[in-house]
Amino acid sequence: MVKIDLEGLVREFADGTKIGPIDLNIQDGEFLTILGPSGSGKTTTLRMIAGFIEVEQGSLLFDGQDMVGIPPRERNIGMVFQSVALFPNMSVYQNIAFGPEMAEWPHKKTVERVEELADLLGIRNLLFRKVSEISGGEAQRVGLARSLAKEPSLLLLDEPLSALDPQLRERLQTEIRRIQKKVKVTTIYVTHSQDEAFAISDRVAIINDGRIEQVGTPEELYDRPANEFVARFLGSGNVLQGTVTQAHGGKLCVDIMGIQLPVDGKCEVGDSVKFSIKPEDIMISIESDNSVATGIVTSILPQVGSFKINIDFQDTQIIVLTYDEDLVSKLRENGNKRVSFSFRPNLAVNLID
Repeated sequence: MVKIDLEGLVREFADGTKIGPIDLNIQDGEFLTILGPSGSGKTTTLRMIAGFIEVEQGSLLFDGQDMVGIPPRERNIGMVFQSVALFPNMSVYQNIAFGPEMAEWPHKKTVERVEELADLLGIRNLLFRKVSEISGGEAQRVGLARSLAKEPSLLLLDEPLSALDPQLRERLQTEIRRIQKKVKVTTIYVTHSQDEAFAISDRVAIINDGRIEQVGTPEELYDRPANEFVARFLGSGNVLQGTVTQAHGGKLCVDIMGIQLPVDGKCEVGDSVKFSIKPEDIMISIESDNSVATGIVTSILPQVGSFKINIDFQDTQIIVLTYDEDLVSKLRENGNKRVSFSFRPNLAVNLID
């Protein structure tokens, strides 16, 4: 295992794309996921850590040793890509054993390591099959075994499950997390899927336009998004903006196009503020009350165990998550007409841009 510290890491490309400066700390044995939209810089960051892309500025520390300029083969890393790229002319056994054999491990030690990993990943029955004879999910297990064969101190995974079907992807997520805990290797995982990141990570780093927006546990990110991008990207907050009309003792009244909404926070009268409300923290009333916020229900989407309700409020989409089947039935009977909605002031999260 190894502790990783990224300090002011920067890389700029000829087309003007810039990654960084990035500051990020990954603890010894931690499973950290870099999560962001396409083109946000997550894979480039991973490849800088691996040594495949040159760092222009900053430090990349492995247990305090700066690895900038150190070749990838000397960093003691294992890596799994979206495309597994197994050696097609080799058996499963030969693919897993390739690294130890190149490192001139004793034959007995290599065999024991391959068998250990094959048992851990449930692929022992595949060891002497050709790569062309195994499925996509099996190939990912082989790729993971190959990356772990030389006992790396750092495991890097670049969207390894994105090409698989949803059910297989979910099953392999669980397996990757179980194996990471078993072998206790520091792991950095890259994905654009929030569900995937939240299911397997100790912490998640949200990246956008080459910069880290927020780092925290899945619960911290969902409950307390740091800014508008994080709130919208995670879908954890309905973002509203208005002007403070009253402020006293941490209690605010925020005007949004003539509607007064109570919010907790520390601001001054006249300040423009943004805040987010989680979908599950919004309460809906069938009775329209012009003294509170109202909107038009535009859609009701059934989900597993819940319902996602979209409300048009002042041309802003408000998402509500409810488990109340009776409420949903009444909304449908109501013909998606105007409804009132509210939330407890202390549940509003002030956003900083």
